[in-house]
Amino acid sequence: MENPMQELDRLRSLADPERAARASARHKRSRETLGVTPAALEEVVAEWRAERDLDARIELADALWDSDVHEARLAAARLLVQARMRPDDAAWAAIMDWAPQIDGAEIDDAVMTAAARRVVADPTRLDQITPWARSRNPWLRRGVMLATLPWAKMNNPKPEDLEIRELVLELMLRLASDRHGGVRQAAGQWLRNLEKHDPARVDAWHATHDAMAVPEPEPDTTPDADDVPLSDDTPGPDGDQER
Repeated sequence: MENPMQELDRLRSLADPERAARASARHKRSRETLGVTPAALEEVVAEWRAERDLDARIELADALWDSDVHEARLAAARLLVQARMRPDDAAWAAIMDWAPQIDGAEIDDAVMTAAARRVVADPTRLDQITPWARSRNPWLRRGVMLATLPWAKMNNPKPEDLEIRELVLELMLRLASDRHGGVRQAAGQWLRNLEKHDPARVDAWHATHDAMAVPEPEPDTTPDADDVPLSDDTPGPDGDQER
């Protein structure tokens, strides 16, 4: 495993204490935060990406992630954002290792941007991320929509792309009403992107979602002579790539 001390020192040289204090208050995490601006972070990541082959980039990305410095984790994800990457199994494995550790929106955005490229490259990987829709980690629930966002943005989807789009829309019937605001925000973003390409489908989705949200009418509880009383233990009712 590569020692990232030189790269961490580079990030620390770009630190802005005032910006870091504001970011730490926003993130509400004890993780070290440096306050590096997005533009400066992208500049150093571009340098590191250009200096290394794929294996070395993945090794550095893993080391940066393990440092648990906020900007280092963002940089780790950015190192793996690449549309064409062959082979990409090691990069995908790193992303899957990181995903359960995600605990905030900014890191979620960064990791899922990398994940989206790898899922587009191999859509069979959807089988590994769609279970996130039922994860207890809200950032994974949010991540399902971020990692599948390319399918909402496609101008000319193929039949297999439309199948994936429908899969995500089905998941979102529940996620759009998630108790976590970040999940709801990602659902709204996904739908707004799809609306630009297929407004009729989004209208139909909203109609289905809204119908699901309407409470069912209370049953008539007036007893009839032939009614059989229910026992106390009777179960109730179940509670940015384009093609």
